[in-house]
Amino acid sequence: MKSLNKIIIGIMLLTLSSSCKDFLTVNPKTDVARDELFATEEGFKDALIGIYIQIGEDSSYGKELTMTSIEHLVSSWSVTVNSAAAHLNRFNYTDAGAENSLQNIFNKQYKTIAGINTILDQVENKRHVFSPGMYELIKGECLALRGLLHFDMLRLFGPVPTLAASANRLPPYVSTFSKKQTAAPSFIEFKTSLFKDLEEAQQLLGKSDPFLNNSITDFKNGTYRANDQFVNHRYLRMNYYANTALKARAHLWFNEPQKAYEQAILVINAKNPDASAKFKLGTSADFAANNFVLTSEQIFGLYDHNINTKFSSPMLYKGTDATVVKSQLYGNTGTDIRENNLWVVDIQSSVSRYIFKKYDFTKSAADLLQDTKQIPMLRLAEMYLIAIETGPDTDAQNLWTAYQTARNLVQTNLPTDATQKRDLVIKEYRKEFFGEGQAFYAYKRVNASPAQVTFLSGGIDVNYTPPLPKSETTIN
Repeated sequence: MKSLNKIIIGIMLLTLSSSCKDFLTVNPKTDVARDELFATEEGFKDALIGIYIQIGEDSSYGKELTMTSIEHLVSSWSVTVNSAAAHLNRFNYTDAGAENSLQNIFNKQYKTIAGINTILDQVENKRHVFSPGMYELIKGECLALRGLLHFDMLRLFGPVPTLAASANRLPPYVSTFSKKQTAAPSFIEFKTSLFKDLEEAQQLLGKSDPFLNNSITDFKNGTYRANDQFVNHRYLRMNYYANTALKARAHLWFNEPQKAYEQAILVINAKNPDASAKFKLGTSADFAANNFVLTSEQIFGLYDHNINTKFSSPMLYKGTDATVVKSQLYGNTGTDIRENNLWVVDIQSSVSRYIFKKYDFTKSAADLLQDTKQIPMLRLAEMYLIAIETGPDTDAQNLWTAYQTARNLVQTNLPTDATQKRDLVIKEYRKEFFGEGQAFYAYKRVNASPAQVTFLSGGIDVNYTPPLPKSETTIN
């Protein structure tokens, strides 16, 4: 990618409403020279908020890497014949539309990584502009975000982990802001670069993140620095616990179960100063309150005030009635809170569709007060599933019981066979993270067979390795 002389950034401004929760809106600042931008602490804050805005755009986690293209790779939605989505359903990566979708994702991620590297390129030489703790917070957050974006490019375009030795070419790990071409790494080199970023981020955020000593409620009710817009939404940012959760996810990918368990359990057991749980598994009460994204579970989420306009029905639907989803996805339990609350039959112009409503928010004052217009990025449920798969038998069973209780499932014992337990967990990933972009990665991690991929049409062979885009000019 050509060296950026200027960076396009945005600022989130907090506006108050007498009838609803604080909103985050975008007021862009453009064409600000780097030297001017990074002359003050506020400039660094603005630049980092600009990164979050980019991450939340449709071509990134606002749609493509959570709800649309990445979900089409596991046939989550009903699609139009011969559309790009239909070709992604069939792993037809040579189709022009499918190829373009993946190219756009690749381009967007590396452009955002370039923006992160721009901040990191400046932060060391400008330490004198920061107030106490802010250098550590901003640098740590940038390193964690850089790890997150790179890791998802590996998960999408890289090899199946168990077949990494035969991988041809991996996406680059770009750690510097430079015009020079970044060499394609080996699987081990990529892993080393990733954990270098995440470990340094953990150390920096461990010294500076106010989320460590404050609860989500403290931030929401204004107990903690309500007037400081940069730090009073730590529960939605790539915070200390989000970095820990990402480490758990990454260790699992690289087949390091003990390390994955250790990081996951740190998040599960995280406490507030009053000894209450930092994060809580959602229950039927959350769904009854129209909190379909389970904000009590979110370790990192993207706030999207305009999500209503982005995901109006009938965009996200599967089939014409409840039969397919209830039977194939949930197994007709009759009790599973996801089965009973996240879908609804919608009839428009005499056409019936079974609509997914995780991102369907009403505009009532009650819903807005709950601050539910979020796109989940890392959730407590994933930490439970990681710990259930990798933890000691007794601990795993206790966590499985707690998880089943929260989802209102009949209590069962975990299989004693490791492969059977893992397969059970993969089925839960499919149910739990529907519409969040995690199922494809779960199937890919274990190299699941076509028979294991829920909703995959018969006669289709899975291909978990999309080719790297033909044009990589956006990297350098």
